[in-house]
Amino acid sequence: MLFLKNVRVELIVFLIMLTAADERHILMAQDAKDRSPVPVQCGLPLNDRELKKILSPEQYRVMRQNGTEAPFQNAYWNNKEAGIYVDAITGEPLFSSTDKFDSGTGWPSFTRPIKKESVVEKIDLSHNMVRQEVRSKKGDSHLGHIFSDAPEPTGLRYCINSAVLKFIPCEEMEKEGYGDYLYLFNNQEKNSAQAAQPESETAVFGAGCFWGVESAFGEVKGVVLTRVGYMGGILANPTYEDVCTDKTGHAEAVEVTFDPAKVSYEKLLNVFWSMHDPTTSNRQGPDTGRQYRSVIFYRNSEQEKTARLEKERLEKSGKFKRKIVTEIVPVTKFWPAEDYHQQYFKKRGINPACHIPEVILNETDKW
Repeated sequence: MLFLKNVRVELIVFLIMLTAADERHILMAQDAKDRSPVPVQCGLPLNDRELKKILSPEQYRVMRQNGTEAPFQNAYWNNKEAGIYVDAITGEPLFSSTDKFDSGTGWPSFTRPIKKESVVEKIDLSHNMVRQEVRSKKGDSHLGHIFSDAPEPTGLRYCINSAVLKFIPCEEMEKEGYGDYLYLFNNQEKNSAQAAQPESETAVFGAGCFWGVESAFGEVKGVVLTRVGYMGGILANPTYEDVCTDKTGHAEAVEVTFDPAKVSYEKLLNVFWSMHDPTTSNRQGPDTGRQYRSVIFYRNSEQEKTARLEKERLEKSGKFKRKIVTEIVPVTKFWPAEDYHQQYFKKRGINPACHIPEVILNETDKW
């Protein structure tokens, strides 16, 4: 009897502790919600409720309700700039200005998509007509229709709504994460875009999920280009799935190209320290594994010296109660991540809830 009584008491105590923990989590989530208008988790909203928050009513009507916008009264029907057109939700490259032509219809018209596999064709029997609908494959968004009245070489007219597209000018494609598609344009345009880049240096950091890290560094004045990828592992040409096994040794890394005349390496280190918790080993928030470790990959002795001095200064500042575990190691081969990871949040127009360094908000902030 005494044994059963003790068990009952322990069970009651456990239930009280569990209830208190649940209430604490609810209060913490509510507090976070009150302090920040951004979503609590990072990611792409795919349900209607979240999509309505990031799309205009016209975009939602066209993309999710198969609507059609008015001709000659949309953003891109007469756009003649060089560049690519991407899905407004997913950021997936869909069409190029090299295939755009004036069809006289009042809607953007293209002879073909950049990649045939990026779109899906379906029979549309609405409005008492038989038409060929075209949708984006990744986002399953209604784009428009296909007609057989276009010039060569395809003879097809992809009649697309402007509301479903986001235009990336040729000179901004590299910075926006679409550098792999510069091959679509002639060498003169490509060389012009490259020549516009200032003399620069590069730095590589790992601070958890590389989506948020890249987004944070992209806000720093003087940063001219960012790329996400994998560094510090043993496997050549790793994929995201490989790295996620936590067996390759790679860190999710961000390569930052910057103009030293506008921003110093020391300032980038300040941004790095402030965007994550450098005292947690192989973990940032809910993300766990070696790929999420805190690490600085230095390119030369000067970067190494500056990084170690800044780490020592931060440790002495008392800002963190626990020991800083950030690794400072030489760079190895940088393997660029898959295209859909590049500029992930910017392509989708999403404000990240993670990696929001205070130093960006206050340019004079310093440890």
